[in-house]
Amino acid sequence: MDANAWDERYRSDERVWSAEPNRWVAREAGDLRPGRALDLAAGEGRNAVWLASRGWRVDALDFSPVAVRRIETTAEHYRETVHATVADVTRYDPDEGAYDLVLISYLHLPGPEMQGVLERACRAARLGGTLLLVGHDVSNLEHGVGGPQDVRVLSSVEQVTATWGRCADIVVAEVARRPVEGAVALDTVVRAIRRD
Repeated sequence: MDANAWDERYRSDERVWSAEPNRWVAREAGDLRPGRALDLAAGEGRNAVWLASRGWRVDALDFSPVAVRRIETTAEHYRETVHATVADVTRYDPDEGAYDLVLISYLHLPGPEMQGVLERACRAARLGGTLLLVGHDVSNLEHGVGGPQDVRVLSSVEQVTATWGRCADIVVAEVARRPVEGAVALDTVVRAIRRD
Protein backbone atom coordinates (compact mmCIF):
# COMPACT_ATOMS: atom_id res chain seq x y z
CA MET A 1 0.00 0.00 0.00
CA ASP A 2 1.19 3.51 -0.74
CA ALA A 3 0.57 6.66 1.30
CA ASN A 4 -2.52 7.58 -0.74
CA ALA A 5 -4.10 4.18 -0.07
CA TRP A 6 -3.42 4.56 3.66
CA ASP A 7 -4.85 8.10 3.57
CA GLU A 8 -8.06 6.65 2.12
CA ARG A 9 -8.14 3.86 4.69
CA TYR A 10 -7.75 6.34 7.56
CA ARG A 11 -10.41 8.64 6.07
CA SER A 12 -12.85 5.72 5.78
CA ASP A 13 -13.20 5.26 9.54
CA GLU A 14 -13.11 7.44 12.62
CA ARG A 15 -10.46 5.07 14.05
CA VAL A 16 -8.95 2.12 12.21
CA TRP A 17 -7.41 0.67 15.39
CA SER A 18 -8.03 0.97 19.10
CA ALA A 19 -6.81 4.06 20.93
CA GLU A 20 -5.14 1.75 23.47
CA PRO A 21 -1.48 0.87 22.96
CA ASN A 22 -0.61 -2.45 21.38
CA ARG A 23 -0.54 -5.12 24.09
CA TRP A 24 3.05 -6.20 23.27
CA VAL A 25 4.29 -2.61 23.21
CA ALA A 26 2.71 -2.02 26.63
CA ARG A 27 4.19 -5.27 27.97
CA GLU A 28 7.72 -4.66 26.67
CA ALA A 29 7.99 -0.87 27.13
CA GLY A 30 5.78 -0.37 30.18
CA ASP A 31 8.60 -0.64 32.70
CA LEU A 32 11.23 1.27 30.73
CA ARG A 33 12.52 4.52 32.14
CA PRO A 34 11.15 7.34 29.96
CA GLY A 35 13.53 9.17 27.65
CA ARG A 36 13.42 9.99 23.96
CA ALA A 37 11.43 7.61 21.71
CA LEU A 38 11.09 7.16 17.96
CA ASP A 39 7.92 5.48 16.65
CA LEU A 40 8.53 4.46 13.02
CA ALA A 41 5.37 4.07 10.87
CA ALA A 42 3.27 5.23 13.81
CA GLY A 43 -0.11 5.01 12.08
CA GLU A 44 -2.79 6.76 14.14
CA GLY A 45 -0.32 7.18 17.00
CA ARG A 46 -1.81 4.95 19.67
CA ASN A 47 1.62 3.79 20.86
CA ALA A 48 3.20 7.24 20.49
CA VAL A 49 0.50 8.94 22.57
CA TRP A 50 0.66 6.19 25.19
CA LEU A 51 4.44 6.61 25.46
CA ALA A 52 4.02 10.39 25.79
CA SER A 53 1.50 9.83 28.61
CA ARG A 54 4.21 7.89 30.44
CA GLY A 55 6.72 10.75 30.20
CA TRP A 56 8.50 9.92 26.93
CA ARG A 57 9.53 12.63 24.45
CA VAL A 58 8.18 11.04 21.28
CA ASP A 59 8.97 11.54 17.59
CA ALA A 60 6.35 9.73 15.50
CA LEU A 61 6.67 9.22 11.75
CA ASP A 62 4.24 8.01 9.15
CA PHE A 63 4.03 8.47 5.39
CA SER A 64 0.28 9.15 5.54
CA PRO A 65 -0.53 12.84 6.11
CA VAL A 66 -3.99 11.79 7.35
CA ALA A 67 -2.36 9.53 9.96
CA VAL A 68 -0.01 12.30 11.10
CA ARG A 69 -2.95 14.70 11.53
CA ARG A 70 -4.71 12.00 13.54
CA ILE A 71 -1.64 11.60 15.78
CA GLU A 72 -1.63 15.35 16.42
CA THR A 73 -5.37 15.42 17.14
CA THR A 74 -5.19 12.43 19.49
CA ALA A 75 -2.20 13.87 21.33
CA GLU A 76 -4.05 17.20 21.76
CA HIS A 77 -7.15 15.38 23.02
CA TYR A 78 -5.12 13.65 25.72
CA ARG A 79 -3.05 16.81 26.39
CA GLU A 80 0.15 15.03 25.43
CA THR A 81 3.00 16.22 23.25
CA VAL A 82 4.07 14.10 20.28
CA HIS A 83 6.27 15.47 17.52
CA ALA A 84 4.55 13.93 14.47
CA THR A 85 6.12 14.13 11.00
CA VAL A 86 5.16 12.95 7.53
CA ALA A 87 8.06 10.77 6.41
CA ASP A 88 8.63 7.54 4.51
CA VAL A 89 10.53 5.21 6.86
CA THR A 90 12.16 3.47 3.90
CA ARG A 91 14.00 6.74 3.16
CA TYR A 92 14.14 8.36 6.59
CA ASP A 93 17.56 8.48 8.24
CA PRO A 94 17.18 9.28 11.96
CA ASP A 95 19.91 10.87 14.05
CA GLU A 96 22.44 8.28 15.13
CA GLY A 97 22.39 7.30 18.81
CA ALA A 98 19.60 9.76 19.60
CA TYR A 99 16.87 7.54 21.06
CA ASP A 100 16.31 5.57 24.25
CA LEU A 101 13.56 3.57 22.51
CA VAL A 102 13.03 2.85 18.82
CA LEU A 103 9.68 1.23 18.09
CA ILE A 104 8.50 -0.51 14.92
CA SER A 105 4.92 -1.71 15.27
CA TYR A 106 3.17 -3.57 12.44
CA LEU A 107 5.32 -2.19 9.66
CA HIS A 108 5.23 -4.70 6.81
CA LEU A 109 7.65 -4.25 3.93
CA PRO A 110 9.41 -6.54 1.46
CA GLY A 111 12.64 -8.03 2.83
CA PRO A 112 15.24 -5.58 1.44
CA GLU A 113 13.23 -2.51 2.49
CA MET A 114 12.55 -3.93 5.94
CA GLN A 115 16.22 -4.80 6.31
CA GLY A 116 17.14 -1.14 5.73
CA VAL A 117 14.57 0.07 8.27
CA LEU A 118 15.85 -2.41 10.88
CA GLU A 119 19.46 -1.31 10.33
CA ARG A 120 18.61 2.40 10.57
CA ALA A 121 16.51 1.73 13.69
CA CYS A 122 19.53 0.12 15.31
CA ARG A 123 21.75 3.09 14.47
CA ALA A 124 19.11 5.47 15.88
CA ALA A 125 19.18 3.83 19.31
CA ARG A 126 21.71 5.08 21.83
CA LEU A 127 24.02 2.58 23.53
CA GLY A 128 21.89 0.85 26.14
CA GLY A 129 18.71 1.96 24.36
CA THR A 130 15.84 -0.38 23.53
CA LEU A 131 14.80 -1.62 20.11
CA LEU A 132 11.28 -3.06 19.88
CA LEU A 133 9.53 -4.65 16.93
CA VAL A 134 6.01 -6.04 16.87
CA GLY A 135 4.52 -7.35 13.64
CA HIS A 136 2.33 -10.00 12.05
CA ASP A 137 4.43 -13.15 12.03
CA VAL A 138 4.93 -15.20 8.88
CA SER A 139 3.35 -18.20 10.66
CA ASN A 140 0.12 -16.19 10.94
CA LEU A 141 -0.65 -17.02 7.31
CA GLU A 142 -1.34 -20.68 8.10
CA HIS A 143 -1.94 -20.72 11.85
CA GLY A 144 -3.47 -17.34 12.73
CA VAL A 145 -5.96 -14.73 11.58
CA GLY A 146 -5.76 -11.22 10.15
CA GLY A 147 -2.82 -9.23 8.92
CA PRO A 148 -1.29 -9.08 5.46
CA GLN A 149 -1.70 -12.18 3.34
CA ASP A 150 1.58 -11.71 1.47
CA VAL A 151 4.43 -13.80 2.85
CA ARG A 152 6.98 -11.35 1.41
CA VAL A 153 6.01 -8.60 3.87
CA LEU A 154 5.44 -10.56 7.06
CA SER A 155 7.84 -10.51 10.02
CA SER A 156 9.79 -13.36 11.51
CA VAL A 157 11.83 -13.67 14.67
CA GLU A 158 14.73 -14.95 12.57
CA GLN A 159 14.69 -11.96 10.22
CA VAL A 160 14.68 -9.40 13.03
CA THR A 161 17.19 -11.12 15.31
CA ALA A 162 19.60 -11.74 12.42
CA THR A 163 19.78 -7.97 11.83
CA TRP A 164 19.50 -6.64 15.36
CA GLY A 165 21.77 -9.35 16.74
CA ARG A 166 24.67 -7.65 14.96
CA CYS A 167 24.18 -4.39 16.90
CA ALA A 168 22.21 -5.33 20.01
CA ASP A 169 21.67 -7.99 22.66
CA ILE A 170 18.38 -9.79 22.09
CA VAL A 171 16.24 -9.83 25.24
CA VAL A 172 12.91 -11.12 23.89
CA ALA A 173 12.39 -13.05 20.66
CA GLU A 174 9.07 -14.85 20.37
CA VAL A 175 6.03 -15.59 18.30
CA ALA A 176 3.29 -14.32 20.62
CA ARG A 177 -0.34 -15.43 20.51
CA ARG A 178 -2.84 -12.55 20.44
CA PRO A 179 -6.58 -13.30 20.92
CA VAL A 180 -8.74 -11.85 18.13
CA GLU A 181 -12.54 -12.30 18.22
CA GLY A 182 -12.59 -15.98 19.13
CA ALA A 183 -9.41 -16.78 17.20
CA VAL A 184 -5.68 -16.17 17.55
CA ALA A 185 -3.23 -13.97 15.64
CA LEU A 186 0.49 -14.73 15.73
CA ASP A 187 2.86 -11.81 16.19
CA THR A 188 6.62 -11.45 16.01
CA VAL A 189 7.85 -9.71 19.17
CA VAL A 190 11.54 -8.81 19.44
CA ARG A 191 13.11 -6.55 22.06
CA ALA A 192 16.83 -5.82 22.07
CA ILE A 193 19.32 -3.58 23.88
CA ARG A 194 21.74 -1.58 21.71
CA ARG A 195 25.42 -2.29 22.22
CA ASP A 196 28.69 -1.37 20.45
